[in-house]
Amino acid sequence: MSRRIIIAVALLWLGALALRADDSIEVQRPLSIMFMTDVGHASVLDSYLTPITYDGVDLRLSFDAMRACGNHNNWARQLNVAVQYDNVENNVGNNTMHNLAAQARWGMMRRWDDVTPAHLRFMVGPMAQLRGGAIYNPANSNNVVSIKGHASVGVTGMAVYNTHLAHRPLTLSYQLTMPVLGVFISPEYDESFYEIYLRDYRNITYVGGWGNRFDMENLLAADLRLGGTILRLGYRCCIERSWVSNINTHITTHSLVIGVGAELFTRRLSSSSSPACVSPLYHSDL
Repeated sequence: MSRRIIIAVALLWLGALALRADDSIEVQRPLSIMFMTDVGHASVLDSYLTPITYDGVDLRLSFDAMRACGNHNNWARQLNVAVQYDNVENNVGNNTMHNLAAQARWGMMRRWDDVTPAHLRFMVGPMAQLRGGAIYNPANSNNVVSIKGHASVGVTGMAVYNTHLAHRPLTLSYQLTMPVLGVFISPEYDESFYEIYLRDYRNITYVGGWGNRFDMENLLAADLRLGGTILRLGYRCCIERSWVSNINTHITTHSLVIGVGAELFTRRLSSSSSPACVSPLYHSDL
């Protein structure tokens, strides 16, 4: 009996040591940030202002931050904010419209690492997005501005592959973001902007789904790490469609993306040993 008690106490002691060792393992979850500038082509149609499609230049400034969730290293949080400006003109070249929009998006994605082939990972999860702005047509005498607003929930997903270029770590990624359901603003077909200006907000809010609204953002990027700096070169395609109250809105952009970023370590280590590093995008061993 005494031998069994000694063995049981020894096993409990060894188990406690193992748990303590696991708790002492420090995990670094760096914050991956990226500042991006987009330059490209924009195509804008808003039949509330004009039945003609306008084409021109698309400009965008955006900030993106991503980090692994604490205690849930297989989940990642992402925040993206952006400001967009489109300067477009008609095919004759005698009138110019201006599209200004801002958006904020937050999402969480479940991560699967080292899918075949090695260093390939997938992430997918829910997201929520707020987007608002206005399209201005100075040639109109009555309806000069089309106000835009959209609050939505949807899905976002990424495919990430880590490799090397000239002995430097290179990360290739593709992210797809698609709102599924939400609420958006659109004026009625025969409603003047002056009525809206006088706070006549009746019949301008609609429930948005794929039956009357479709939005999609695609981002293809290559990130090259040079020491503590990350350089990004990519391509972004954004599609915004809505059709309600006999008003069609079609906004499509194709842009070159140039970005500069870094990985920020937000806490000090209490031990001198090398900690485990969990990054949603980048492999620490490359």
